[in-house]
Amino acid sequence: MHLDSELCYRSLNARDSRFDGLFFVGVTSTGIYCRPICPTRVPRRDNCLFFANAASAERGGFRPCLRCRPELAPGKAPMDVVGRVAAAAVARIEAGALNDAGFDALATEMGLSGRQLRRSIEREYGVAPVELAQTRRLLLAKQLLTETRIKIADVAFASGFSSLRRFNHLFRTRYRLSPTDLRRNKLLTGGGDAITLRLAYRPPLDWEALLGFLVGRGAAGVEAADGERYLRVVRIGEHAGWIAAAPIKGAAALRVDVAITLLPVLTPLLARLRRLFDLDANPQAIAEHLSGDPRLSASLSRRPGLRVPGAFDGFELALRAVLGQQISVKAATTVFGRFARAYGEPMQTPFPGLTHSGPRAALIAAASLEEVAALGLPRSRALTVRILARAVSDGVVRLEPGVNPEQTVAALKELPGIGDWTAQYVAMRALRDADAFPASDLGIYRALGVSKPRDALAAAERWRPWRAYAVLHLWLGHAGG
Repeated sequence: MHLDSELCYRSLNARDSRFDGLFFVGVTSTGIYCRPICPTRVPRRDNCLFFANAASAERGGFRPCLRCRPELAPGKAPMDVVGRVAAAAVARIEAGALNDAGFDALATEMGLSGRQLRRSIEREYGVAPVELAQTRRLLLAKQLLTETRIKIADVAFASGFSSLRRFNHLFRTRYRLSPTDLRRNKLLTGGGDAITLRLAYRPPLDWEALLGFLVGRGAAGVEAADGERYLRVVRIGEHAGWIAAAPIKGAAALRVDVAITLLPVLTPLLARLRRLFDLDANPQAIAEHLSGDPRLSASLSRRPGLRVPGAFDGFELALRAVLGQQISVKAATTVFGRFARAYGEPMQTPFPGLTHSGPRAALIAAASLEEVAALGLPRSRALTVRILARAVSDGVVRLEPGVNPEQTVAALKELPGIGDWTAQYVAMRALRDADAFPASDLGIYRALGVSKPRDALAAAERWRPWRAYAVLHLWLGHAGG
């Protein structure tokens, strides 16, 4: 990835937060690499080397700064990078895809040979996939060592290392520190049944709108709001627990409390939370692109940090979208709660309002049509729900970032009872397609003053590649959205 070194240095001098996470600076006089917002004295220009990602800086022999902490830098949203296949693969790697399976398995899953995918990643990112994975593991380990009390062996395994010896060797070799060095004289947070971590983002963040959207369309017992905190029951594979997230006052970061039972799946959990809260978005760049349209200007002014809410679980989101067809948001949320109680699993949490996990596709797929319909659905919609559940549980349809959105939208629309609106809504939230656009939405019709999908598509053309963000502004900026 090409970087303009003069622009990078000017951004470094200004400590411009818009560039945080978009590049890192290696300082040759110290051997340390930093974020562009690092509070230390700006180094001389001839002592600076610029890197597109942390892995490149570490391959160049630099170790992470202990003050600005590169592990806290926000990531790149999919539209910020070139090469969709490479970007999708890197997102999967950063979510821990190589922790349990090899690179060739990931390539096969993406329909490529290992050699093709490796070349694509190296061309776009300048480093090998294994280096990206190792850097992600080490930076997560550094964060856990700095912010939690958990044992060093548990840090290693939670970060994705299968061997404590390998972890210690890489940490010392890469950072010229021992893991215990980061523990000395540190005030640590968390303990007991949970750990506490920080997730950074590029400001501004409209947390109030994000929290309201998620909880208002969630299932009672699965997710809830407690003041400014977002609470949720979590299940990833065989591991279950809970999380609580809220903004940290005075910092562009969320505080996230994580049940200790989720440590074995911490890497994919943090990746899912970043997507759920859309923390890798660049709101200033999006607002600048959309600001020329007077239909959006009022909402952009009121809500400059509006994000597209993601989905913790793709099937859960798709199910909620199907249940919401032709009924109100409140009614759909009520029915969704019934599905969570019937096809989720009971959970014990420290929060009285969190009682069970979300509905699982395999359990619904195994249920009879009569059982599904008895939860308050017409027979035709109950059939759609069962077919969707079977497609997801069998792996015929995958609802997660990294899949091809056009192909997945087409596959969803082939299922009976799923039309373009539902498929595009799933693309917006579960697939993280920033350009998804449910053109037949009645709220969009009202906001744009049109009555046909083709007219809505024509009006939205100028918003590419950020149409999903424009949709949120239309929905929240107009009554009935």
